[in-house]
Amino acid sequence: METIRKYYRVDRREISFVKFIFEAYEGLAVVSTVDRGLGVVMFSIAPGCEKEFNGVLQGLRESILMEEMGKWLEAVE
Repeated sequence: METIRKYYRVDRREISFVKFIFEAYEGLAVVSTVDRGLGVVMFSIAPGCEKEFNGVLQGLRESILMEEMGKWLEAVE
Protein backbone atom coordinates (compact mmCIF):
# COMPACT_ATOMS: atom_id res chain seq x y z
CA MET A 1 0.00 0.00 0.00
CA GLU A 2 1.50 3.30 -1.13
CA THR A 3 0.95 6.22 1.22
CA ILE A 4 0.91 9.89 0.30
CA ARG A 5 3.60 11.93 2.03
CA LYS A 6 3.23 15.57 2.97
CA TYR A 7 5.66 17.70 4.92
CA TYR A 8 4.78 20.61 7.19
CA ARG A 9 6.65 22.93 9.47
CA VAL A 10 4.96 23.56 12.82
CA ASP A 11 5.98 25.18 16.08
CA ARG A 12 8.11 22.45 17.63
CA ARG A 13 6.19 22.82 20.89
CA GLU A 14 3.06 21.68 18.99
CA ILE A 15 4.48 18.48 17.45
CA SER A 16 3.15 16.22 20.22
CA PHE A 17 -0.29 17.83 20.01
CA VAL A 18 -0.44 17.32 16.23
CA LYS A 19 0.59 13.67 16.66
CA PHE A 20 -2.05 13.20 19.36
CA ILE A 21 -4.82 14.61 17.15
CA PHE A 22 -3.96 12.33 14.22
CA GLU A 23 -3.63 9.29 16.48
CA ALA A 24 -7.25 9.93 17.48
CA TYR A 25 -8.19 9.47 13.80
CA GLU A 26 -6.87 5.92 13.73
CA GLY A 27 -5.79 4.78 10.27
CA LEU A 28 -6.01 8.25 8.69
CA ALA A 29 -2.35 9.29 8.78
CA VAL A 30 0.86 8.62 10.64
CA VAL A 31 2.86 11.63 11.84
CA SER A 32 6.65 11.36 11.97
CA THR A 33 9.07 14.00 13.15
CA VAL A 34 11.63 14.73 10.43
CA ASP A 35 13.53 17.54 12.21
CA ARG A 36 12.54 18.38 15.79
CA GLY A 37 14.67 21.54 15.89
CA LEU A 38 12.99 23.01 12.81
CA GLY A 39 9.56 21.60 13.65
CA VAL A 40 9.29 19.59 10.41
CA VAL A 41 6.85 16.69 10.44
CA MET A 42 5.86 14.22 7.74
CA PHE A 43 2.32 12.92 7.32
CA SER A 44 1.98 9.49 5.71
CA ILE A 45 -1.63 9.56 4.55
CA ALA A 46 -3.57 6.38 3.85
CA PRO A 47 -4.81 6.06 0.26
CA GLY A 48 -8.37 7.32 -0.13
CA CYS A 49 -8.17 9.41 3.06
CA GLU A 50 -6.91 12.67 1.55
CA LYS A 51 -10.24 14.47 1.88
CA GLU A 52 -10.64 13.57 5.56
CA PHE A 53 -6.96 14.39 6.20
CA ASN A 54 -7.40 17.83 4.63
CA GLY A 55 -10.46 18.46 6.81
CA VAL A 56 -8.59 17.61 10.02
CA LEU A 57 -5.59 19.65 8.87
CA GLN A 58 -7.78 22.64 8.08
CA GLY A 59 -9.23 22.51 11.59
CA LEU A 60 -5.74 22.38 13.12
CA ARG A 61 -4.55 25.30 11.02
CA GLU A 62 -7.18 27.50 12.67
CA SER A 63 -5.22 27.30 15.94
CA ILE A 64 -1.69 26.24 14.91
CA LEU A 65 0.57 27.80 12.30
CA MET A 66 1.42 25.04 9.81
CA GLU A 67 3.50 25.72 6.70
CA GLU A 68 3.55 23.14 3.90
CA MET A 69 7.15 22.33 3.00
CA GLY A 70 6.76 20.59 -0.37
CA LYS A 71 8.22 17.40 -1.79
CA TRP A 72 11.84 18.59 -1.85
CA LEU A 73 12.26 17.28 1.69
CA GLU A 74 11.96 13.69 0.47
CA ALA A 75 15.48 14.01 -0.93
CA VAL A 76 16.79 14.89 2.54
CA GLU A 77 15.52 11.66 4.14
